[in-house]
Amino acid sequence: MANAIRFHETGGPEVLRYEAVPTREPDAGEVRIRHEAVGLNFADIYYRTGLYPVPLPNGMGVEAAGTIDAIDPDVEDFAVGDRVTYTYTGSPLGAYSTEFVLPARHLIPVPDGVDLATAAACTMRGLTAACLMRRIHPYRPGDTILLHAAAGGVGLIVAQWAKLLGLTVIGTVSTPEKAEVARAHGVDHIVHYRSEDTAARVREITGGAGVPVVLDSIGAATFQASIDSLARRGLLVCFGTSSGPIPPIDAMQLAIKGSLFITRPALADYIADPAERADLAGELFGHIAAGRIEIPIGQRYPLAEAARAHADLESGALTGSSILIP
Repeated sequence: MANAIRFHETGGPEVLRYEAVPTREPDAGEVRIRHEAVGLNFADIYYRTGLYPVPLPNGMGVEAAGTIDAIDPDVEDFAVGDRVTYTYTGSPLGAYSTEFVLPARHLIPVPDGVDLATAAACTMRGLTAACLMRRIHPYRPGDTILLHAAAGGVGLIVAQWAKLLGLTVIGTVSTPEKAEVARAHGVDHIVHYRSEDTAARVREITGGAGVPVVLDSIGAATFQASIDSLARRGLLVCFGTSSGPIPPIDAMQLAIKGSLFITRPALADYIADPAERADLAGELFGHIAAGRIEIPIGQRYPLAEAARAHADLESGALTGSSILIP
């Protein structure tokens, strides 16, 4: 038997149950992974609350890292004992577990120089950051960007990657403690969004010009400030909705405010092609192994305490990445 977090109904963190589950051998094209660490992501909350509907009862989680301990003989690219990580969208859920069987096509090798806890903490966040930095916009050295939730898991990776590209980063945070963390990872200018007018501060910092790109994972609460912070022909990248979905877009307002662009990228569309996923993962893990990007693990929870981890995540109090330890 293995242990896993499962939920039988949607709702608050209290619906998460720590249960014994049967182990099984891999079917065609599958591997079984003994998990060393599991990633905690805001998307997990969407499944738990029913915003992303799935059949119930179900497992929880889409990201983890560990070692292959059983494999279908027809799987050619991996072997028992390989260190791997994975992230995916949709079914099968079940990464919140001591072991998990899933299709081998989801796996990403973990290179030497990257430990499994780090891999679990950064696979989804790091690939998201890789898309934001390498696929969404042709940044130029000297550009200034606005990064919301700059002390979060994605934010800290993006801030460091932005410095590698020669960018200036304006980051929003909610507390002085988060401001210190953000500054330590490359954020040049801090905006305390709860007490300051974000768009006004951005205009002040940029001499009235605004920024060419805003990276916004918050959604409803920051949408208008993001629009108002953009330079003419600027791009708003809405890649998360932690405060709720963005409002309906008025196309004429985009014209009035400077011929603006908006995109809502989904990670699944940037890692669906195996070659592109390998390219993005290779660059990400290359930066980590070389010490150019650090993955701060701000919180570690026992797997059995996933409900507490969810409550903390929803409170907005966490910094960096968080992992569950089976």
